[in-house]
Amino acid sequence: MGAVGVQVSRPLALALAPVLVRQGRQVRERTPVLPEAAGDRSGVEPAGPAGRDVPPLGLVVVGESTAAGVGVSDQRQGVARQLAAEVARRRGLPVAWTVCARTGATAGHTARELVPSAPVGQDLAVVVLGVNDALRFRSRRAWRGRVVRVLDALGPHLAPGGRVVLAGVPDLGSFPALPQPLRAVLGWHARSLDRQLRRLAAQRPGVLHVPGPPLTGEGLFAADGFHPSAYTYARWAAHLADAVA
Repeated sequence: MGAVGVQVSRPLALALAPVLVRQGRQVRERTPVLPEAAGDRSGVEPAGPAGRDVPPLGLVVVGESTAAGVGVSDQRQGVARQLAAEVARRRGLPVAWTVCARTGATAGHTARELVPSAPVGQDLAVVVLGVNDALRFRSRRAWRGRVVRVLDALGPHLAPGGRVVLAGVPDLGSFPALPQPLRAVLGWHARSLDRQLRRLAAQRPGVLHVPGPPLTGEGLFAADGFHPSAYTYARWAAHLADAVA
């Protein structure tokens, strides 16, 4: 069903449009709107004694609400700071981290409005996108083109040898806030967008695609049933660190 679902998600969405529109409206009405995480959006995670006098690695996280820490109260619990802490611990080097993210951001908005505010000289850029484009049923071709623009815009902000991580699009088919059949259709489409990220990363030097950790178990979601809990942010940061550190 998976491969077939990826191919038919947008046509199926058109066929089910009246139901999906109604369900989408109901989800928006009953789902609590959570704020972005409070606190500083940049900082330095220290290393051990051996790394005290070493210039910090630069880490920037750009993208949508999960990059902005929606679902937790403070940026210290968000993915950027926790990833910085994981990399600092594993590499024995300080990590200077920055968040350039906004709730509701799409790939197009990120390329135009968020990436230009990123600091220059970054060693690692993590791109967290896909949910808002999936919710808009962005076509795979349009999505790919917009992600390419994000990558091109990040180029001048990277240090020589800097890398970009494309975080995998979450599987919306596992989000408890979404009813069926909306959940299934959005899950199919989110997976189709994630396939585009994998292909794009395979074709561009210095770009790595890192799928998200499986969304199974208890306590994974915040109060809205849509954004990660503090536990899931920590788990996601460790998962990303496994790939890059």
